[in-house]
Amino acid sequence: MSGSFAGFPAEGLHLLRQLKRHNNRPWFLKHKEIYEQKVKAPMVELVLALGSEIRSFAPELAVDPSRAIYRIYRDTRFSHDKSPYKTQIAAVFSPREFPKHTAAGLYFHVSPNEVEIAGGIYMPGSAELLAIRRHISEQPEKLREILEGKEFKRLFGGLWGEQLSRVPRGFPPDHPAADLLRYKQFLVDVTQPADVATTPGLFRVIVQHFEAMMPLVRFLNFPLKPDRPFPSRLQNLQL
Repeated sequence: MSGSFAGFPAEGLHLLRQLKRHNNRPWFLKHKEIYEQKVKAPMVELVLALGSEIRSFAPELAVDPSRAIYRIYRDTRFSHDKSPYKTQIAAVFSPREFPKHTAAGLYFHVSPNEVEIAGGIYMPGSAELLAIRRHISEQPEKLREILEGKEFKRLFGGLWGEQLSRVPRGFPPDHPAADLLRYKQFLVDVTQPADVATTPGLFRVIVQHFEAMMPLVRFLNFPLKPDRPFPSRLQNLQL
């Protein structure tokens, strides 16, 4: 492993904990310099270090911090919670050939409560979901091989995400992959104690899990590639 990261300063986690209790603009502006130095700057350093490692096993993913790191500001337009700031710092690594959030990728965040490391596709559009389901229906054994791999099961346990109560229309109810076709989200994740974020072990554990997630990410993205035929959005009656 060529890259490294010493960990977030303890002051960074402390600020996120404080922000959870004082989530308002005057408090944040008063402490913004600490956020920039102890949270945002280390996050950029971590994403750069991860990027150099990700290129070795997932060269198709975009690793630029300006694309990967989420803003601290919440979009409150459609939320009952009008708190202006997120109380975590997060990054996502998605394929550069896709617009952000339209394909499967890798994700992690550091919050006052946990470090979460995740992969897969969270909210596929209707056409993307149909393409993924068709791919699963054609190659269910390939997806099962990924999900039942010894290392994959040890690290993640299995696939999770929102599911339909029955097999979607357009697919036979007795399809060999009926259990997989019901998924509307295709996700794996693990959580670590928040204090891991302040140690060099954070970098190692993120890389280990990201590398193990890539076979699933690639399987999900294969039917979404721009050079492949894409299902018409008019065919999505099963959603």
